Amino acid sequence: MRWRGFRKSDDGVAAVEFAILLPLLISMFFGVVETSLALLCRADVSVMAATAADLISQVNAASTTDITNVYAAAGTILYPYYSGGSTGKPTIRITSVIYDTTSKSTTSGKVAWTCAQAGTGTLTPASRAVGDTVTLPQALMTTNGSVIIAEVAYNYASPTTQVITGPINMTNNFYTKPRRIAQIAAPSSCT
Repeated sequence: MRWRGFRKSDDGVAAVEFAILLPLLISMFFGVVETSLALLCRADVSVMAATAADLISQVNAASTTDITNVYAAAGTILYPYYSGGSTGKPTIRITSVIYDTTSKSTTSGKVAWTCAQAGTGTLTPASRAVGDTVTLPQALMTTNGSVIIAEVAYNYASPTTQVITGPINMTNNFYTKPRRIAQIAAPSSCT
């Protein structure tokens, strides 16, 4: 008789169902939070590349101070993911690509100068050298002109590491033309 009463009783069913679903709900919560933070960081990496290219495109001759200031300004965009210092620093490379008088191509050019800030992210290619040929995504080059390329890479690490457990290399490239002159003069040295 007691067994029939126990089987018909529905006291605590909601608590048992909640206990069964709780791990799934917690996983979904952390998944949504971590994915949202990763997408926000990815958007910030895109803004960093655009900002770096835009700031350099406004000068007539890039000085070492200009390059350092661009790195600092671009780095502040990643706050709170990166808040200065050397840990978790984004990799930033700024390159001036000039018109190649030999090939006369509007979709490629030669590296006139390049400056890079080493960081945690990985760029492809890993380095650029003066004289290297660079293929542009579309016809951006004009006769005797140049294009500024800002490349940014950042290793994003989730603050909670519950769902996203390893770092994600986020990259973005931005292409722009100098605003005031055809070709921006190289800095005396790169930092």
